[in-house]
Amino acid sequence: DLRAMVLRKEIFALEPIADDQFQPASLDLRLGPTAYRVRASFLPGKGSVKAKLDEFAMHAMDITGGGVLEKGCVYIIPLLEGLDLRHRTSAMGNPKSSTGRLDVFTRLITDAGTAFDQVREQYSGMLYAEVSPRTFSVLVRKGSRLGQLRVRRGRPIASDGFMRRLQQEHGLVQSPEPEGADARAVEIVNGVPVRVDLQGR
Repeated sequence: DLRAMVLRKEIFALEPIADDQFQPASLDLRLGPTAYRVRASFLPGKGSVKAKLDEFAMHAMDITGGGVLEKGCVYIIPLLEGLDLRHRTSAMGNPKSSTGRLDVFTRLITDAGTAFDQVREQYSGMLYAEVSPRTFSVLVRKGSRLGQLRVRRGRPIASDGFMRRLQQEHGLVQSPEPEGADARAVEIVNGVPVRVDLQGR
């Protein structure tokens, strides 16, 4: 499906998309040649990311051959990939697991975006990464892959009523109620709650 979207130019790129960017359920996203240092994280709202960069960028850095992103600083980096999504098609971004292990905070932003890592239905435009190293400075270059894109068709999020029926019939999660209580009586509101008992019983 992802390859078909590339052929239809729903997913496009400034440079040819490499075969190893395709993962079983996602597409790796590549950093472009320029990183913009900004004072703080932002969402463009009704405007474009470029317009916000013109207003807020402290300086631009060419990372074509490599550049150091300093610990504790925030950078906006235009990606090589863009989208021209069809009706009922949206997407979401998430960091690659290797990025998380390096403690590099990264998330996806779009033009006119009002939420991080969310690409609205029928979005048409380029993609951008917000990158902030947390523990130590990191060396990146054009083509580095810090994030992934997952595509959604329709409305894949199930309703609370449907999730309640699944819980009653199959027991999606076990309630932390004491013994004897109904272990399937889980309050489901805006999704199924998942909690972790760190003390351990």
